[in-house]
Amino acid sequence: MGTYSAKPQDIKQDWFLVDATDKVLGRVATEIAHRLRGKHKTIYTPHMDTGDFIVVVNVEKLRVTGNKAEDKLYHRHSGYPGGLYTTNFTKLQAKHPERILQKAVKGMLPKGPLGYAMIKKLKVYAGGTHPHEAQQPRALEI
Repeated sequence: MGTYSAKPQDIKQDWFLVDATDKVLGRVATEIAHRLRGKHKTIYTPHMDTGDFIVVVNVEKLRVTGNKAEDKLYHRHSGYPGGLYTTNFTKLQAKHPERILQKAVKGMLPKGPLGYAMIKKLKVYAGGTHPHEAQQPRALEI
């Protein structure tokens, strides 16, 4: 009995819609990363992109537990010496709520070309509407 390896013609990628209203950031991010990677499928192959497309709406309503709203820090760098910018969860959620979930999921995916291709299948929107109605995403309860 040999090991199954998925072929490009075997891979079928579906579209799923996740409503992040009042969900905990880490729990949503792990489930999304799991589905982007394709680990929920029987045809999962580590070196192939077998995952699905995920559309997430209402990310401005994500929450964190404990004191993380004030204590959790996000860093970015301008590329110049001394150019480190730091902000906390509350400020980043008010200004750019999509980035919080994108950074959380991106850290859970593999690094390199395969991971970069997987993160492109994540579509994140702050409000309740999205432009992917033509793909007919199915609701995914997390």
